[in-house]
Amino acid sequence: MTDHTKTEYDVIIVGAGPAGLCAAMYAGRGMLKALTIERGAPGGELLNTDLIEDYIGFESVKGWELAQKMAEHAKKFGAEIVTDTVERIRKRDDGWFDVATARGRTYRAPAVILTAGGTPVKLGVPGEKEYAGKGVSYCAVCDGAFFKGEVLAVVGGGDAAVEEADYLTRYASKVYVVHRRHQLRASKILQERAFANPKIEMIWNKQVVEIKGTDRGIHHLELVDAVTGARSNLLVGGVFIFIGFKPNAGLVEGHFKHDAGGYFVTDDRMMTSIPGLFAAGDVRSQLTRQITTAVGDATTAAIAVEKYLAALREEPQLVRMAREAVRE
Repeated sequence: MTDHTKTEYDVIIVGAGPAGLCAAMYAGRGMLKALTIERGAPGGELLNTDLIEDYIGFESVKGWELAQKMAEHAKKFGAEIVTDTVERIRKRDDGWFDVATARGRTYRAPAVILTAGGTPVKLGVPGEKEYAGKGVSYCAVCDGAFFKGEVLAVVGGGDAAVEEADYLTRYASKVYVVHRRHQLRASKILQERAFANPKIEMIWNKQVVEIKGTDRGIHHLELVDAVTGARSNLLVGGVFIFIGFKPNAGLVEGHFKHDAGGYFVTDDRMMTSIPGLFAAGDVRSQLTRQITTAVGDATTAAIAVEKYLAALREEPQLVRMAREAVRE
């Protein structure tokens, strides 16, 4: 049985999605004393994805299955994973990090790899909060089966929105994709699949300004035309919102370099502007956010942590050697 009373580690990995599990695997291979903290089951967003077709080596694999394989692989190399929610990451004056959790534990390490991803961006319109879980969803895989035979709407125009719209057609009688522009941002192959699906209909240049319903759930969306300003109603039984993610960067106390979206800016070793704090996966500023890029980031971060810790161990020796040289 794992002893969780020991609070000091070589590295603490925050998050156990693809990036976190990959980092844990490499940390184990590097013989580092590592702890991975995940608020739910290992796998992260993989558990909210039905089918994955763009992870090299797997032409088609279920999200939960890939998550399971990754977790098993990490554990094979000794990964220690605890279920808890990280609430704060703070660097102390002595150079070590305190990682505080919701269960009242504080874990310490000289290095942290943050792979906490992000949380769905909300529309911020009336009715969204009131009908959350009652027709408003941010996860098609989680909630799609509850809407069999319904007419649904997906809000967004990127890869996630188009993928989830396609997935929802297995349950819904019709799926509207509501996008504020006149063309999608999703990859061409996903667009082609959506355009070829007879159950999907595109609604261009429209924004949702209110979600309305009754005690039974959602009744319709109120839309505004982005060009003319005209208002209209769209009758739906549910709405799935995929307009982006906000990085979970708020866990870190203190100033750090970030881009306009709040994503961590790192160097080529995945180190942030806070020495010893590394970022990998969706929380990092980059061109695209895929499983492949997440595990690539994590590989670099974990190996960089090994070298960072080695440098820290050598530093006192170098200082001592310099002092002795001065005395001579």
